[in-house]
Amino acid sequence: MDRAALAARNQGLVQKLRQPSLKHHVRNAALRLIAKAPMPPRRAESNRVLIIRPDHLGDVLLTTPAIRAIKAQRPELSIHVLCGDWCADALADFEEIDQVLTLPFPGFQRSGVAGGNPYLLALGSARKLRQVGYDSAIIMRPDHWWGAMLAYLAGIRGRIGYSEPGVAPFLTLARSLRHEHAVEQNWRLAEAYVEMPLPDEMSLEFPLQDADSKRIDSLLADRGIDAGKAIICIHPGSGASSKLWHSENWAAVADAIAREFNAEIVFSGTAGDRPMIEDIAAKMLAAPHHLAGSTSVGELAALYRRASIVLGPDSGALHLAAAVHCPSVALFGPADPIEFAPWGDPRRHAVVTSEIACRPCRILNWGDDKSDFHPCVRDISVEQVLAEARRVMKDG
Repeated sequence: MDRAALAARNQGLVQKLRQPSLKHHVRNAALRLIAKAPMPPRRAESNRVLIIRPDHLGDVLLTTPAIRAIKAQRPELSIHVLCGDWCADALADFEEIDQVLTLPFPGFQRSGVAGGNPYLLALGSARKLRQVGYDSAIIMRPDHWWGAMLAYLAGIRGRIGYSEPGVAPFLTLARSLRHEHAVEQNWRLAEAYVEMPLPDEMSLEFPLQDADSKRIDSLLADRGIDAGKAIICIHPGSGASSKLWHSENWAAVADAIAREFNAEIVFSGTAGDRPMIEDIAAKMLAAPHHLAGSTSVGELAALYRRASIVLGPDSGALHLAAAVHCPSVALFGPADPIEFAPWGDPRRHAVVTSEIACRPCRILNWGDDKSDFHPCVRDISVEQVLAEARRVMKDG
C-alpha cells in the first residue's frame, strides 16, 4: 500500500473512532442527569482552590505556568493540586502549590492494574474533598468528565473548565476550547478564574534542587564523566508504543552527535526502558551511559540542566528538558505539536515529523491494528533528526 492510500485508510479509521459510540451517548446522558441532582454546596467559605489534572508528567508540567500565574495574581489563595500519585513528585517543589493530593484516576494508570468502579470512587473521593473544603475547582484536562463530576459531587461552588461533552453539565463557568498549545489552554482557564488579564509571558520553569544536582554530579562522576565534559541526553521511551523510533536509528544519531560534538551520550528513561536502551547501545560504536530507572523527576531535571541537548520522542521528558532551559529535539507522530510541542523558543526546541498525510491523528493506541499501518514516527529519517540537532546546538 502506498503512502497516499495508507493515509486515506487511516483518516477513514480516525473518523470512525471519533464518532461517539452508544456507550458514550448513554454515559453523557447519565452525566447530565447527575448534574441535575441537587448537590448542596459546602457552606463554610475557604480560600482554597483545587486544580484537577489526572494526566502524566508532560501534561502536568504544562499546567504549572497557569498555576504560577494564579498564585501571582491571587497570593492569598491556597492552591491544592489533585493528580495521580505518578506525578506527585513532579509537583512537590513548586512553592506556588500549597498541597498535592493524589488518587488513582480511572483510565490513567499505566501499570496495567484494573481500577474499581469509577462512580463509587468519585463518591468516596468527593466525601474526602468536602471535608477539606474548596470554594473553586479548575478542571485542567479539557475532556475530563470524571474530574468535573467529582468537583460537583464534592459541593465545590465554582467549577471552571472547557465546554466539552460530559464536562459542560457540571461547570459553573465554561470556556470554548481552542486549537492551541496546552500551556495556552490551561492559561485561559486560569484567566477565567482570576477574572483579570494574566501576564503576557508564559514561562515554563521547573524548580531545581541542589540535592538533585549533587546527586547527578555524583552519578556522572561514577561513570567517569567529569564536570567539564559535554553530555548529550537521549530519552528514547514514551508512554505510547506508537511514538517509538527504531533502535538502529537512535544508535546512528547517538554515534554521529557524540563524534561531532565530542560528547558523552547518556540515556535516560524508566526501568521499563532498559531493554530498549540496551538494544540501542548494542548497535552503537561509541560506549554510552544510561541512568534509566535510576533518577527521580528532580534528578532527571538536574541531568537535563547539565546536558547540551535532549533528544527523544514526544514525551514528558522533553517537557521537563524545556522546563530547565535545555535545548531539545522532539520526534512527533500521532500527537499534535501545535498542542504539545516543547514550550519555548523554536530556535532551541525543534520538532521533527514525517510527511504522511494522516499525521497528526491524535490516536495513541490503535489496539489490534498492525503497527506497520502507522509509521508516522518510524518514517522520520536519521538525517532529519541530525539536521535539527545540529541547528539547535548551533542556535540554542
